[in-house]
Amino acid sequence: MDFSASSTPDMTLTRRRKAAMVVHMLLEDGNTLALGQLPEPLQLLLTDELGALRRVDKATVTAVAEEFTAELEAVGLTAPGTRDGAITALADHLSPVLAGRLRNQLESVRNGDHWPVVVDLSVERLVKIMQSESIEICAVALSKLPVAKAAEVLTKTPGERARRITYAMSQTEDISPDAVRRIGAALAADYGQPADQAFEKAPVQRLGAILNSTVTDTREDVLEGLEGTDPDFASNVRKAIFTFKDIAPRVKPTDIPNAIRNVDGDMLTTAIAAALAGEEALMNSAEFILKSLSQRMATQLREDAQERGRIKKDDAEKAMAAITTVIREMADAGVITLIDPDATDTAEEEG
Repeated sequence: MDFSASSTPDMTLTRRRKAAMVVHMLLEDGNTLALGQLPEPLQLLLTDELGALRRVDKATVTAVAEEFTAELEAVGLTAPGTRDGAITALADHLSPVLAGRLRNQLESVRNGDHWPVVVDLSVERLVKIMQSESIEICAVALSKLPVAKAAEVLTKTPGERARRITYAMSQTEDISPDAVRRIGAALAADYGQPADQAFEKAPVQRLGAILNSTVTDTREDVLEGLEGTDPDFASNVRKAIFTFKDIAPRVKPTDIPNAIRNVDGDMLTTAIAAALAGEEALMNSAEFILKSLSQRMATQLREDAQERGRIKKDDAEKAMAAITTVIREMADAGVITLIDPDATDTAEEEG
């Protein structure tokens, strides 16, 4: 419907101004409008248009209301119109795993700002962005990251490309907020979804769990081979392994009584007897276990161990594995927390 200037001699009724009038009428009627879901530029335009309104004659108000009603009646379908709206509409009908991922992504987005999703990406994922996207996009993305994370991402980006990206940052001063918003939305859509993985745990954790259950000779042989092929991977696997030798440096004394409660008594005695007669690291763990128990129980266990005499290697490894298995299961279940060897090393260096 066309409105002549004579109806409202002090203003021109553009579609934006009509929209502002409709919003004002709805608000005056006590309606709650989710205006915060609009992009910020549109919110600003709406505010400006509403601020430009003064007195409007009744005939004009009626005409705008009738046009708005006619447009509503002509609409046959109202779709979400945005990816966020689609997530909300479809979440209950998608597979549980995908729906969970999409809901988590949606919770990170506020007022159409998808940058929190991008900022929360892993450093490895962000480095992939730095290597795959245009230099200009990378410059914007790097600018949105916290300083410490941006520095880490830049350090892991190949030198020449890193230099080009940092130079491009000097060209981002005049980029519009809306453009930055759209870049964030695009990056979140392309990189915010975790890639499908065949295994729940990382390779280090999987191999560590396997080697935990192997005999000492096999474990050391595998690790020795890995160290010659990939020293970093071998080092990380060693950290993921938990053997009897690791009890003293990695378990809290207060957790020992709860742990050995779940170990067969004969196995416990066998493990202590073998460890007390073994190399220094094994002896240390055996003594650590005994010192963490009550004096009466420790004395009895030590006497029983001394009566065992020489223990066969296979029997010793099975008994020690019974104890470490219980401790690992308790740690995996969150019942106890193992001490991080890296954290201990760092604390000693700072001390």
